[in-house]
Amino acid sequence: MKKAVTAKKSSATKTEGASPSKLIDGRIRELGDWRGEMLARVRGLIKQADPDVVEEWKWRGVPVWEHDGIICTGETYKEVVKLTFAKGAALADPTGLFNSSLEGNVRRAIDIREGETINEKALKTLIRAAVELNASRKKPTKR
Repeated sequence: MKKAVTAKKSSATKTEGASPSKLIDGRIRELGDWRGEMLARVRGLIKQADPDVVEEWKWRGVPVWEHDGIICTGETYKEVVKLTFAKGAALADPTGLFNSSLEGNVRRAIDIREGETINEKALKTLIRAAVELNASRKKPTKR
């Protein structure tokens, strides 16, 4: 007779009734290490760069920031916090923040490792550029 095995769900993946912002708060608390601190830091920078940003929770537990479309996602892995910009290949990156997913035609990512700092001014500029790009591609509403 086989015994049923159930996977333990993390508190951040229990989505019933919780707002995306609360779920992101939960993920940050749940991580409880440098990754949580970094995710909280970049989240704050995103909100500073675009006060009208909308937080979402997609794909079974990925924080997503949107404004007229996806700006970026904030994934956490064992070794990195990864900010993936949905249309990153179309964004100018004069300071070289993008250091991952460089081979694709659409996305670009920033991998942040423990102990690394991020150029806050350059990240905010990149966020604003992503918002502008999304707004420029927004379909006009029908009357």
